[in-house]
Amino acid sequence: MVKFGYTILYVENVEESISFYENAFGFSRKFITPENDYAELVTGETTLSFASKKLAAQNLKDGFIESTLEDKPFAIEIGFITEDVTETVQKATSFGAVLVKEPTQKPWGQIVSYIRDLNGFLIEICTEMK
Repeated sequence: MVKFGYTILYVENVEESISFYENAFGFSRKFITPENDYAELVTGETTLSFASKKLAAQNLKDGFIESTLEDKPFAIEIGFITEDVTETVQKATSFGAVLVKEPTQKPWGQIVSYIRDLNGFLIEICTEMK
């Protein structure tokens, strides 16, 4: 059996990134290394993790494409489900997230919005699928 355990975002500053997610979304800190180069957040069933770019480079000798706000987002998103999309988006942007798309109701009834975090990662904020 395979279980989806975590997603790791490669970031410049792990402490700053994890603090953003704690403040913007109310997630709680599960673990952070003494070196502040790796951390995990409790987000529900799947853990959201952060690794410093320096640590990631040790594992990926050929390098990787870095996420930045200056570039277009990657062809991937992190999805957070909430009952109040507008409030969640406003809170996240108050802590530095960048609004990409205002909350919009989809034909199937779901409300969806897009933001980017401090490192440029794309986040979908949405209601449950109906």
